[in-house]
Order: sequence, then structure tokens, then C-alpha cells
Amino acid sequence: MKPLLPTVSALALTCALPAYATCSTVRLAEPGWTDLAVTTGITQVLLEGMGYTTESDILGIPVIYESMKRGDLDVFMGYWDPAMETYFAPYRDSGDIETIHMNLEGAKFTWAVPSYVYEAGVTDFADLAAHAEKFDGKLYGIEPGSNELMLNVVAADDFGLGEWEVVESSEQGMLSQVERFARKEDWIVFLAWAPHPMNTAFDLEYLSGGDAYYGPNFGGATVSTQVRKGYVDECPEVGKLLTQLTFDVALESEGMGYILEDGMSAMDAARALITAHPDVLNGWLNGVQALDGTSALDAVTADLGL
Repeated sequence: MKPLLPTVSALALTCALPAYATCSTVRLAEPGWTDLAVTTGITQVLLEGMGYTTESDILGIPVIYESMKRGDLDVFMGYWDPAMETYFAPYRDSGDIETIHMNLEGAKFTWAVPSYVYEAGVTDFADLAAHAEKFDGKLYGIEPGSNELMLNVVAADDFGLGEWEVVESSEQGMLSQVERFARKEDWIVFLAWAPHPMNTAFDLEYLSGGDAYYGPNFGGATVSTQVRKGYVDECPEVGKLLTQLTFDVALESEGMGYILEDGMSAMDAARALITAHPDVLNGWLNGVQALDGTSALDAVTADLGL
């Protein structure tokens, strides 16, 4: 049945509502990476404490960007630059997705090996091919849709790796493989990044030589918050929060530990992290209003029992 058009009075009521009333549900997504689960969880905890409803899905990066372009998602907390440049470039050029705030500096993202492999002479991407048999010709990645740069290396037959296989599974699946290989001191090369507890859980070394794909300084990266086109103008209080929500490597790594080591959900980990570091709220919520127009800092503090 064709939906009825709203009456004039209903339209008038809608137009009379303050801007934030149309933004009461905030739709987020993340690709299943634990660092982004933490930052997305923090964002949800803050927004829900401010009176908003939130939704979060785990999707591949290309799907996230297409969904934002269509207007089906509002916020993505995890644009890793330069690692995601290939994915993001078309949407930046078209103006469909806006990068509004750098939320993390000091990140890195490239390939790594256990220290015993590094000490045996594999210190650079260019060293891998000579030891193909030891590595069983495999590169270990994470979720499908998140290994584009690794796949590009193989497709280009760069570093003599054209015949190698990219093993795609998940972050946890890959780390389980690293743990099994390291226990026997078998050889493995895998995607690694910081912030992440893997950097203390495993004795690993990052490989040099991947600058053309991952950028200099071992894939030295920043992480930024992105929104669909026009979102900050539509939802200014959410936008203000998002432009003040800044993290650091130590804080994120601690939150990731709650998920990976303690088995917490992302939102429970976020609550535990904020409770352990309540001073972060002052900067994040400075001058931000809750959905009902009151102080966001007061609302979130009360919601968390701080």
C-alpha cells in the first residue's frame, strides 16, 4: 500500500523540532578490528549517555564506504591513513564522505615476523621470497576486505611474491596462527599494527621495505573520524563530540586488552576504560550538549556512575 503523506500539521511539527531531534539515532560501523571496536564502543557509550540511540555493524571497509555514500551509515571512527587511501580516494574525490578529525597519531601498520625470523635475516619485504619454503609461500592477513595492500603486492608480483597466497581469516584467526607458529618457532609473516596488545603479547619485529604500499616509518599512520556528507551540519552536537574525541596508543591498547584478554564486549571495555581514566571526559565532552540540551559531561558522568 502506498504510504500516506504526512499532514500539514505533522510537517510543521517536524520542522519545529530542534536539529538534534532528527539525529537521535547514530549509525556507526567498524571492520572487526579490535582497535576500532574500542573507539567505536567509546563513541557509543558517550552518545548513549548523552541520550542518543546507537547502532553499530561489523562490515568490510568497501561496504562501510558504500553505505555511508548511500546515507545508510553516519560515522566511521577508523580511517587509517595511508593504509586505507585506496579505499577512500573515490569517496573523497566525489565529496560523499568527509574526514572531520584526526583521532589518533603514532599508529603503524605493515608486515611483521617473529623476532627469531628477523634474527635469521628476514628484516625487509625483499628478504621474504628467498625463504618461500620456510614460510610455505603464505602471507597472513585479517578479514576479507581489509587486506587490499597485501593482495596488491601479490598481484604486482612485487618482491618476488607473485605466487604467494594471502590467507584471509580474521584478526583473532590470524593472531591464533601467529601464536601457534611462535610456539614451535615456525616461520610466519603477518599483518601487524599498533595500537594493539600483540606488540607486547608476541616478540615481533616490523619489516622495512613496504613504504610504497604502507608508507614510511613501518606504515606510520594516523587514524581519523569520517562521516557521511553533510552530517556535522545536520547533527552539530554529535559533530562537536566527534571533533573532540581524541585517543592515544596507550589508551587504545589498554582497551583492546579488555576485549582480547578479558573477553569483554566492546561497550563493556569502553565503560571500563573510561571508568579507569575519567579525566578523558573533560576534553571529549567540553561544551557538548546532551540530546535534551543539558550538559553532556554531567549526563555521561551520571550514566557511568562516576
